[in-house]
Amino acid sequence: MAEKFDCHYCRDPLQGKKYVEKDGHHCCLKCFDKFCANTCVECRKPIGADSKEVHYKNRYWHDTCFHCAKCLHPLANETFVSKDNKILCNKCTTREDSPKCKGCFKPIVAGDQNVEYKKTVWHKDCFTCSNCKQVIGTGSFFPKGEDFYCVTCHEAKFAKHCVKCNKAITSGGITYQDQPWHAECFVCVTCSKKLAGQRFTAVEDQYYCVDCYKNFVAKKCAGCKNPITAPTSGAGIRVERGLVPRGWWFFIEKIEA
Repeated sequence: MAEKFDCHYCRDPLQGKKYVEKDGHHCCLKCFDKFCANTCVECRKPIGADSKEVHYKNRYWHDTCFHCAKCLHPLANETFVSKDNKILCNKCTTREDSPKCKGCFKPIVAGDQNVEYKKTVWHKDCFTCSNCKQVIGTGSFFPKGEDFYCVTCHEAKFAKHCVKCNKAITSGGITYQDQPWHAECFVCVTCSKKLAGQRFTAVEDQYYCVDCYKNFVAKKCAGCKNPITAPTSGAGIRVERGLVPRGWWFFIEKIEA
C-alpha cells in the first residue's frame, strides 16, 4: 500500500496538486500562506507561494513591494543601499549624502551648477540678490550680514556717491571735508591733474594743483613779481622775522592779515 501524500497541516491529499516543501514537510498552498509564509515588511501581508520573494538581512518583501523608500523606484532586480533601516536606490543615496542648498534646501547632486561661499552652498539659480531677487549665480556680489546683494543694488543701497559725478564709489574713493569723491574726479579745475595725495589749494569750491594756483590764481608780489602762495590756506607766505629785509615788513604783514 502506497504511503499517503498529504498536507502536513490540513491532511488534504496533495496527489496531482501544487504543494510546497517547508522545513522537511509538504503543505498545500493554502496552508503555506497560513502557517509558513513570511510577512512582507512593506504591506504586512503574507508572501504567498505563488509570489516572488525578496529578502535582505532577515527581512522579507513581495518583489512588487521592494522599492526605494524615497522615489519608489522598483529595486527587485537592481542594486540598492540600506541606510538607517531604509532601502534606497543608488540615485537617492547620492542625494541623501549630498549637501543641501541654502536656498531651496534640496540636495545639490553631481552635475548641478552651484555657488559656494563660506562653507555654504546654493544651486546657481537659488543664489539671488536679497533686494531685487535676481539671480546672482556666479556673478559679483556683496555680502552684508546674512544677505547678499548684486552690484547694482549694493551701489544703490549702501555705496557713497561722488559729489562731482553723483555715481557710486565702489573702490578707490577719497574724502575731503567729509565729502566723498572718486579719485579720478578730484582733479585740478585747470589742468585736470589728479589731486589725491598731492598738495592743492581750494578757492571758492574750486581745487587747484600747486602749479596752476601759482600761475592762474595767486596774487603776484609787488616787489619780486613771484606768486604769493600758501598751499593750506591761500593767505600770504609765512615769513620768519629777521630773515626778511626791514623795508618789507609792512607789506608782508598786510598780506598775512
